[in-house]
Amino acid sequence: MKKKSKYYVVWEGHNSGVYNSWEKCKKQIQNYKGAKYKSFVNEQQAKVALTEEYKNHINKPNIINSKELPNYNSISVDAASSGNPGVMEYQGVDTKTKKLLFKHGPFEQGTNNIGEFLALVHGLAELKKSKNCNPIYTDSITAISWVKKKKCNTKLERNEKTERLFLLVDRALIWLKTNSYSTEILKWKTKIWGEIPADFGRK
Repeated sequence: MKKKSKYYVVWEGHNSGVYNSWEKCKKQIQNYKGAKYKSFVNEQQAKVALTEEYKNHINKPNIINSKELPNYNSISVDAASSGNPGVMEYQGVDTKTKKLLFKHGPFEQGTNNIGEFLALVHGLAELKKSKNCNPIYTDSITAISWVKKKKCNTKLERNEKTERLFLLVDRALIWLKTNSYSTEILKWKTKIWGEIPADFGRK
């Protein structure tokens, strides 16, 4: 089923107007104190709303709560695989600027879950090493679970093709079992914010 489009009205932001994607809307409200904006289900409603006062719409459905915005003072991690299992790589970026902080792979054979797990542990280690208190975002519930349990529950076979990858998994598990960290691990809300900034853009 085709996903319904949303239209976003920005009354107060860097540039007011009607935007046809959350990404475009987000650019107008990011780092703008007191930004006023809301989503609508069709373009005509949005255009009419723009000519009206924001206060006339704040208590109506489809409001985008400012609390739903991500913390841009953070890092984001993600993985991508061509096939599952298949060629896999993972990376971490600055959530705000999308500046690449680390990238590993491609590995000859791996899974997306392993990549997400390694990316998350790598990010945690980098943040601790630099004494950075910022949170870390991932869009993988599985990776969050594996990190919290300190266990990689993969069904991928360990063999000649995957040995290089499993050596990293071993290191990640040792790090988790021998290190404490205060970093907050947060789930990226893809349905609200769009793809995570560390996304490889291959969907």
